[in-house]
Amino acid sequence: MKYAATLALMLNVCLATVYAQQTHLNVKMSFSGNGGSSAIDLKQPNSHNVEENVAGSGTLGPFTFRDVKAAATSPQPSSTCSGVFFPSVAGGGILRFQDGSLLAVNLKAGSDSGDCIDFVHLVAHCTLIFEINGGTGRFQGASGVLTYAETAMPVLFDLSGNFALGTETGAITGTISGVGGEQEREQRQ
Repeated sequence: MKYAATLALMLNVCLATVYAQQTHLNVKMSFSGNGGSSAIDLKQPNSHNVEENVAGSGTLGPFTFRDVKAAATSPQPSSTCSGVFFPSVAGGGILRFQDGSLLAVNLKAGSDSGDCIDFVHLVAHCTLIFEINGGTGRFQGASGVLTYAETAMPVLFDLSGNFALGTETGAITGTISGVGGEQEREQRQ
């Protein structure tokens, strides 16, 4: 009887340890949605505010994502952009998942985040590097880095000829650790 009780206690401790471990998940999610000027002012000098509203699915399940960023108003040199590059100088966002969990992200300072715009073909390629800043539900205490890569095409221009609204499609990839709950158990199976 002592042996069975000791074995049961050891099994419970082992299972608790396995579920408490932080798992590093490789994330791959695809999305589509829209983007345009934002009424939210991040008060960054020499910038204008832009936001994206997208929805998709992937490794972490169905999600919506809204981010707001301040983009420089003057183009900057870039070794990775063959068009005109407007760096993102500040920003962040929130991913909301079907189970109600929220994942908070902030634009990574000093990264090559920004918009590469081809004015001839009217297409933009945007890359944003986000640091995970925790969240709620299964993302409480989460950390990692996600890359948001999109292709945007204009749909609507204002009376001055400035871009006002566009379509966006792309992917979010990266690594996240500290994910709890059901998702963590599913990844181990």
